[in-house]
Amino acid sequence: MDIQAVKQRFGIIGNSVLLNRAIDVASQVAPTNISALIIGESGTGKEVMPKIIHQLSSRKHGEYIAVNCGAIPEGTIDSELFGHEKGSFTGATEARKGYFEVATGGTLFLDEVAELPLTTQVRLLRVLETGDILRVGSSKPIKVDVRVVAATNVNMPQAIQKGRFREDLYYRLNQVPINMPSLRERKEDIHLLFRLFTTGISDTYKIPVLQLDSDAVQVLESYPWPGNIRQLKNITEQMSIIEQDREVDAATLRKYLPQDGLSQTPMLHGGKEPDFSEREILYKVLFDMKGDLNDLKALVLKMIQGGAQLDANDGNADLIKRVFTQDPAPKGEWSSEESNVFSIPQPISTNEPQEIEIEESLSLVETEKGLIRKALKKHNNKRKYAARELGISERTLYRKIKEYNLA
Repeated sequence: MDIQAVKQRFGIIGNSVLLNRAIDVASQVAPTNISALIIGESGTGKEVMPKIIHQLSSRKHGEYIAVNCGAIPEGTIDSELFGHEKGSFTGATEARKGYFEVATGGTLFLDEVAELPLTTQVRLLRVLETGDILRVGSSKPIKVDVRVVAATNVNMPQAIQKGRFREDLYYRLNQVPINMPSLRERKEDIHLLFRLFTTGISDTYKIPVLQLDSDAVQVLESYPWPGNIRQLKNITEQMSIIEQDREVDAATLRKYLPQDGLSQTPMLHGGKEPDFSEREILYKVLFDMKGDLNDLKALVLKMIQGGAQLDANDGNADLIKRVFTQDPAPKGEWSSEESNVFSIPQPISTNEPQEIEIEESLSLVETEKGLIRKALKKHNNKRKYAARELGISERTLYRKIKEYNLA
């Protein structure tokens, strides 16, 4: 089936070269039994690719099950995927099939696969390599025949480097990568999608179709769309319902676009955003400051030990010497303020240079605990909003709360 026919069958809109490439790869891999990994930002429409693979394969008459791995609590995800036996845990009043058993003969789509716990990743790797599953609470393997297609918006090599995802599982899932382009990489499709959404809203609510003037079209196509197609549809719906004038100009359109998205800051190559959370940036800044202070203190000590002359007219000269050398101050010479600020329990010998250490007061664990407590307090212990504030998944926050005994 050619690309245009696939678009018509699955309702895909756009003529971007990158989009056509993704559809072509999905169509080519469909007749095989190879695992595919769909990679792309949130809101790019990754969920349509596994449907193409399933419907164009010999498994099209079998079950197609889509599972959002990030929406299932860590404590129950093994049971959901692989099933469980009666009495295997509290509440298991009867045996239950997991998604792998139900989807036998069909296709299982694992969305947000990077959110899987490491223990579940081990089980998934076993299934992909042997075709056998073990229900929770059972030691008897069950044979399954399932085509697995996974998707993620996470930078997988970075996740592997940080120990959050198994490298062997990544290569097993990524037998064929399918890259879904972001909307900013499909500028020629943006206005086309806008017209599609406005037409749909017009038909649904029986209102005139919203249109853009030429300047508004330029603004629409130059905006980076961090939320991709989902964000475009959301803003289109807002304007279609709220605006009385059915022809929108550039100034009106800008009112609906988040101002941070209109920044003139150049994008990184490939349109990727840096994968840093606020917490990681804070840690880096604090450690850089610590290193700078160590370097500065060591440099001043080296200068003094090397015979460097301090300006005699500098009122702090004697004080600096006393801080970085062994010579004690004459009795009564230091002011009480100087004593409080520059009190050194073990003076450093000028004959035996030693590495200057600043007392370590930066604990990653304590810092993380403090951030979690603040987020929970700010949102009245509502974990969903606290997790969003911290930039982590709700399941990860739940695990951290248990780990640090913050409940």
